Amino acid sequence: MLPRHKRLVKRNWILFIILMIGALSMLFPFVWMTLSSFKTKADVYSFPPRWIPTVWTWDNFKRVFEMIPFLRYYLNSIYTSLLQTGLVIGISILGAYALTKLRFPGQKVYSMFLLSSMFVPAVVTMIPLYLVVSSMGLNDTYAGIVLPQISTAFTTMLLSSFFSAIPNDLVDAARLDGCGHFGVLTKVVMPNSKGAISTATLFTFLGAWKSYTWPLIITTKTEFRTLPIGLKYLVTESSSEYQVMMAASLMAILPVLLVFIFAEKQLVRSITLTGMKS
Repeated sequence: MLPRHKRLVKRNWILFIILMIGALSMLFPFVWMTLSSFKTKADVYSFPPRWIPTVWTWDNFKRVFEMIPFLRYYLNSIYTSLLQTGLVIGISILGAYALTKLRFPGQKVYSMFLLSSMFVPAVVTMIPLYLVVSSMGLNDTYAGIVLPQISTAFTTMLLSSFFSAIPNDLVDAARLDGCGHFGVLTKVVMPNSKGAISTATLFTFLGAWKSYTWPLIITTKTEFRTLPIGLKYLVTESSSEYQVMMAASLMAILPVLLVFIFAEKQLVRSITLTGMKS
């Protein structure tokens, strides 16, 4: 029988190999998409498949801008995603602070209502939202895209779980020093919750960036439509040009990668402290 430390080493190596296989399998589509975006059409449809392009070309990226108004869709998505993320995070921070550091009548009832709203499918509220937004004349506007999607239940509950872990002694000390609610929030609560705020920001931006159904319903004009809708048009226009679709997809995920890179340290810290699992 092997000594205990050798059994542990063997088990760790097995676990490492399994995790490496899983990581490589998840990385494979991204690597293939990146390489395919620089291939010619002949390379894409060659058999056996080629990993490395025989000729590296930027023509696929040019074709994307020629086939659809890609820049317009791209800028619309950036604008609406940043606006939605800012509003959601701002409202959620205020809501989480009120739920964890203030006392008011009906606090528990409000918390339960907020929690239960997370279980309502979005499709249930789609038609009522459309009727309300249409009656307000917000069709084909940025406000019509953003405002109905400001759902703060998840982010408020996420931040609440983190805010509640901040000792009330720190809050009381800040109030003794003359801080009001705004001072306590900005000088005590938020600086000690950077990880949770970064995590909520990443999730919110990702949800806004990939939103497809609501912008498709509420907009009819090209100047207000977002990138996911534009990619659908591109698939229709370039159904046989696989390399063009790969180039568009590569450009589409760049903002998400940049947000993740900047928020990575805080995200890992938040997962470590809160025990969140993906």
